[in-house]
Amino acid sequence: MELSYYVYFLTIFVLTITLTLNFLFFRHPKSPSPTNLPPGKSGFPVIGETFQYLASGWRGHPESFIYDRIRNYSSYIFRTNLMLEQTVVFCGAPAHKFIFSNENKLVQSWWPSSVDKIFPSSNQTSSMEEAIKMRKMLPNFFKPEALQRYIGMMDIIARRHFDSDWGKNDYIVVFPLSKKFTFWIACRIFLSVDDPKEVERLLERFNLVAEGLLSLPVDLPGTPFRRAINASEMIRGELIGIIKKRKIDLTEGNASPVQDILSHMLLTADDDGKFMTETDIADKILGLLVGGHDTASSACAFIVKYLAELPEVYHGVYNEQMEIEKSKAPDELLNWNDIQKMKYSWNVACEVLRLAPPLQGAFRSVLVDFMYEGFSIPKGWKIYWSAHSTHKNPEYFSDPYKFDPSRFEGSGPAPYTFVPFGGGPRMCPGKEYARLEILVFMHNLVKKYKWEMLIPDEKIIVNPMPVPEKGLPVRLFPIN
Repeated sequence: MELSYYVYFLTIFVLTITLTLNFLFFRHPKSPSPTNLPPGKSGFPVIGETFQYLASGWRGHPESFIYDRIRNYSSYIFRTNLMLEQTVVFCGAPAHKFIFSNENKLVQSWWPSSVDKIFPSSNQTSSMEEAIKMRKMLPNFFKPEALQRYIGMMDIIARRHFDSDWGKNDYIVVFPLSKKFTFWIACRIFLSVDDPKEVERLLERFNLVAEGLLSLPVDLPGTPFRRAINASEMIRGELIGIIKKRKIDLTEGNASPVQDILSHMLLTADDDGKFMTETDIADKILGLLVGGHDTASSACAFIVKYLAELPEVYHGVYNEQMEIEKSKAPDELLNWNDIQKMKYSWNVACEVLRLAPPLQGAFRSVLVDFMYEGFSIPKGWKIYWSAHSTHKNPEYFSDPYKFDPSRFEGSGPAPYTFVPFGGGPRMCPGKEYARLEILVFMHNLVKKYKWEMLIPDEKIIVNPMPVPEKGLPVRLFPIN
């Protein structure tokens, strides 16, 4: 992925001017300065250290923003200014435990206000409030017992995907294809959309949304943020068309009330007995589709990368998957028992998620003043917890940059050190869903191909998800 630093510096300049004018002419009443704050600095006026934070990911070393400051301040807790907010960064397993254990007590989930422009709620509520509603609705779909019925469907899509998108050439670019695979599954399970052409057309617009989601919030023509807003509006219109047709199909008995999340949303009332509007459902499906494929697509791409670089790991995965394949009848689909046998493959996937976590970290808003490690954490400030503060920390993972799936054998890593899906009440409800599609991908990948990377040691950049800088081109060698 080519990144123009000229464009980013120009964006920073425009953002600084815009926000400074806003700050000068529309400033809010100043709150008293708290005492005994964690060490740190606020960086540039208004924008703080947001550029340094984003640039560390563009350079391929997102953890450097965290570890440079831990080293400079001799503290695992430090303050900064990110996304235009006074922010305290919490690092390390004890900090993770504290944040996850105090969800909705001392802190609550928070997103930059720019996210609400991309995902505007038809109810005029914040993205945080909408996410709370969604978390109440999703568990029944993402429980292991509910997901079991989707394994065969995932296997069918994987077979079609590898035949149609990998089997045409001996040279492919992995990352866009891994996104297509996971998005195809999300469209099928959430919306019962299964036409590859329709999936691909939707994916082009969803990619624009994902790229702009945590970009600099500069709402000017041509910026990633403006492209994301435009794309989300177009997708929302298409989703409303799908919803209208589903309502008719449900009325006429041509669709099942339990066939996917869309049917469930149309037929489920809230605590007050009210049903969601078409626009409200479109808003929520939009968010689900973005979140439902990005995490797993990143993991799938980097599994390809690490298996190419580490032949002994590839052979371990291959041997495990071929034992499962040999136990199956011709054309028999994968099932829940097969998934449970993929222990080494999942250890490999977890090590990929440790080294290249799709979720770099997350923000929380402070609900009340509190003290932590002797420092004052003021109400209204934001907290950012970082996966890299434990994933690449030798205190928790010896030789942290070495790829070692054995870390996940037995009881695995210590609690709160491996957090690719968050933790506590805010643990990603789609964790098991992601595990299934990643393992189904690995099974179909290694039984069909060996491959070699065409760009050795291709850099991983973060923008805001980890991606291979050039998309991970590989040469395929089909296995009979």
